[in-house]
Amino acid sequence: MKALQIAATGMSAQQMRVETISNNLANMSTTGYNARRAEFADLHYQQINRAGAVSAADGTVLPTGVQVGLGVRPSAITVNLAQGSLSATGGDLDLAVEGQGYFEVTLPSGQSAYTRDGALKRSADGLIVTSDGYAVSPEITIPNDVRSISINADGEVYAYFQEATEAQLLGQLTLAGFSNAKGLEAMGSNLFLETEASGSPIVSSPGTDGLGTLRQGYLEASSVDAVREITQLIEAQRGYELNAKVISAADQMMGATTQVR
Repeated sequence: MKALQIAATGMSAQQMRVETISNNLANMSTTGYNARRAEFADLHYQQINRAGAVSAADGTVLPTGVQVGLGVRPSAITVNLAQGSLSATGGDLDLAVEGQGYFEVTLPSGQSAYTRDGALKRSADGLIVTSDGYAVSPEITIPNDVRSISINADGEVYAYFQEATEAQLLGQLTLAGFSNAKGLEAMGSNLFLETEASGSPIVSSPGTDGLGTLRQGYLEASSVDAVREITQLIEAQRGYELNAKVISAADQMMGATTQVR
């Protein structure tokens, strides 16, 4: 009886769906987080009688055949690349990306990573870094005697000094775009890594090459829709229960065969 194994794959699939929804709800307050969605595909089929096979000596052809499905499998957990709402913070180094694009940061290993978390900080050496201390690329150093910082939509960083009336340009932030941003590999801490599926990054100034612009003093909120996630959680729970009922029914049927005298 294949119903036990088939229902088990269904329970496993719904369990993964619940785990994905749980991760979305856990990251409702994560800066720049995009909701994930679990996707599934049916497993291979047992061909008892193939469609189109000859079933009689006179050449009669089966119009449909007999194909028994063997369950379900996870096919992907895809990212919904939706723009989160912008939340005003007033911080000089708080930046939100309006549109497509990621900040490029340099990991301690020298490898590049990418993030939409614009809650940037200033290190002891004046370097603009992420909350985890990773330097933002290209590196921009803020002098110690700076009175305030201004960053325009194009990513140009200006510094205002105590005894100067005009601002001084310190550098320009860039953004990285990908032909398939859904193919990026999430590594935690709001960071992503380039993969073969994502393609190579296209690094350019904000507002060019299809990239978004920057807004100083704002952070991008999570794009998780709590109502949608709760609705999907209920659907997953019901699907899990139905598969459990199939296992219970199959167990009773198998028990009945052992009681035949």
